Amino acid sequence: MIEEIRGKLLAEVEALNHELHVVLPDTLKKAIQNGDLRENADYHAAIERHGMIQRRLVQLRSRLYQLSDVDLSSVPTDRVGLGSRLTVVDLDTKEKQVFEVVIPDAVDVEAEHISVSSPLGQALLNKKVKDVVTVRLPAGQRRLRISKLQTAHDLAQ
Repeated sequence: MIEEIRGKLLAEVEALNHELHVVLPDTLKKAIQNGDLRENADYHAAIERHGMIQRRLVQLRSRLYQLSDVDLSSVPTDRVGLGSRLTVVDLDTKEKQVFEVVIPDAVDVEAEHISVSSPLGQALLNKKVKDVVTVRLPAGQRRLRISKLQTAHDLAQ
């Protein structure tokens, strides 16, 4: 999971670096050729885009650095932790849901990923099978019982 995320972040860094060093200079060159820069919308848009790219690159490099600090050996083997896939039952509706607990950069709602830092992720962390958690979400309070758990270690085998 971590390597997949690192790959996505590196691909975004590469694309942004290409835009920063190839696309934007060409755009700026064309904008400058159009004359008066004070009222040149293309020039101002390119300068604004340059700043946005610089800020995003700082964020991406920070996330890549943080990913290098993730120690998967510290992930629990018997409780919900990073990389766990679990099935929960809503005690009010009896509806079953399957979640995978991931880092924020890997969240994919369609794949039923939840962030380890989200309210739901925080409520489920360190819980075991049969534990009941109550979590307050924007849609209201939910009571969930963990019915099945596969940790990152189980999934890696």
